[in-house]
Amino acid sequence: MSFKAAAIQMCSGVDPVKNAAAMARLVREAAAEGAIYVQTPEMTGMLQRDRAAARAVLADEAHDIIVKTGSELAAELGIHVHVGSTAIALADGKIANRGFLFGPDGRILNRYDKIHMFDVDLDNGESWRESAAYTAGSEARVLSLPFAEIGFTICYDVRFPTLFRAQAIAGAEVMTVPAAFTKQTGEAHWEILLRARAIENGVFVIAAAQAGRHEDGRETFGHSMIIDPWGTVLASAGATGEAIIVAEIDPSAVKTAHDKIPNLRNGREFSVEKIAGAVAGGVAA
Repeated sequence: MSFKAAAIQMCSGVDPVKNAAAMARLVREAAAEGAIYVQTPEMTGMLQRDRAAARAVLADEAHDIIVKTGSELAAELGIHVHVGSTAIALADGKIANRGFLFGPDGRILNRYDKIHMFDVDLDNGESWRESAAYTAGSEARVLSLPFAEIGFTICYDVRFPTLFRAQAIAGAEVMTVPAAFTKQTGEAHWEILLRARAIENGVFVIAAAQAGRHEDGRETFGHSMIIDPWGTVLASAGATGEAIIVAEIDPSAVKTAHDKIPNLRNGREFSVEKIAGAVAGGVAA
């Protein structure tokens, strides 16, 4: 059956309490527009570059305000609330970049820890070492909901197509990509990566994003998007500030896309051999 999905765009700051209040307000607005699945961005609870300051306010899952608020909203509104991710304190002193899917009774239906760590050096001087503070996940899941099969990723995961392909082969009809993309990488790659993941797997992609200038000084790209299995952008937000985008998701469009381009069925095993190129005195055999 078709359903309304919403992606919430935020500009999270350094205070989890304020961010939880903003999330609650926006999720309620999305539900009022008829959305029964609502996704928030990566790091909904806090964007804080100062690791010491971040650790001072982090909580474990049982005491985290974003987890509590997501559960309460899902139960209050009778919808599925997907907290794209929030920072969760682990017993070993490290942190999980963890997403949560709450059912209409408020229970946690799925957790997903971001698998691929954002360890990069950009040419504008930005340098990120997510692995220095965060523990990477190692498990991908496809969750069966009454209205669709849902696959989970977070932000930098979008650059690893095998993660999406594995979930599509496992039956995912909707892939989720909550994110806090940097402005520089977003301008270059955000839309093309999201549309590519939708097209090559014949799935819907829902990507709620952080947007604008944050309290900790970073700037994120925004442009939250919902994309159909043919690569068409069904809804998108702007570059800065809060937003709610809503689109009708018809899972039967996934089968239609797969029937037109059956690349998931047509894939074949193959080997790769690295051979030498031209050599002195002739061409390598």
